[in-house]
Amino acid sequence: MQREDAAMIKATFSCQVGRVSRRKHVRGFTLIELMIVVAVIGILSAIAYPSYKSYILKSRRADAKNALLDLAAREERVYSNTNQYTNDAATLGYSVLPFPVNSSGSSYYTLSVALDTSVTPTGYIAKATPTGSQTADTCLVFQVNQAGTQSNVDLAGIALTSANCW
Repeated sequence: MQREDAAMIKATFSCQVGRVSRRKHVRGFTLIELMIVVAVIGILSAIAYPSYKSYILKSRRADAKNALLDLAAREERVYSNTNQYTNDAATLGYSVLPFPVNSSGSSYYTLSVALDTSVTPTGYIAKATPTGSQTADTCLVFQVNQAGTQSNVDLAGIALTSANCW
């Protein structure tokens, strides 16, 4: 009886060992491994997303500056022909002012121009004002005048001294 019991125990033990060894060869991921991967992806996303957002804002800034400098060139062309600046959209070659600056199919800035009577002869101040999600940018409004002075102001028109945007 003891031999039979010993044989039965041995057979049971070898089956259990076989099951354990077979489980070690099963391919897959444990819950802890998956949670570690999710945590690493979350940390990387938390670091990368603000950088990506900043990059997108800067790329849209370039479009606004190019459009603003094009508007300034149009003003100078009008001035060379008529000896005065204008804020008329048709004379400048635009359909309407404020004019939307398109970037990748969407408008994130609008161009506008105002005559500056504080200088003689009358000058102009051209502005690229952010719209939508671009208002989160620290540079806010880009502007250039008839003297070619480039600056940034906030939405209230107060000069930004700390911004190094141009």
